[in-house]
Amino acid sequence: MIRTVFVPDNENVVFSVPKEYVGKRIEVTILPADDILVDYITPEKKKISFTSVSLDTRGWKFDREEANAR
Repeated sequence: MIRTVFVPDNENVVFSVPKEYVGKRIEVTILPADDILVDYITPEKKKISFTSVSLDTRGWKFDREEANAR
């Protein structure tokens, strides 16, 4: 993977690809670097809700033999 950040001096940009990329499909994405940090990398904060289940385990003892028998 090659990642390069540069400031073009005109509308035409020419670049070279490594020999191992010749004949393969490649993807070129052009985005303003300022937009990358804000819009593409920073995920939106979402509220996460965890619900719980209440169990009364008083007086309960784990029986390994019973668990392995199933």
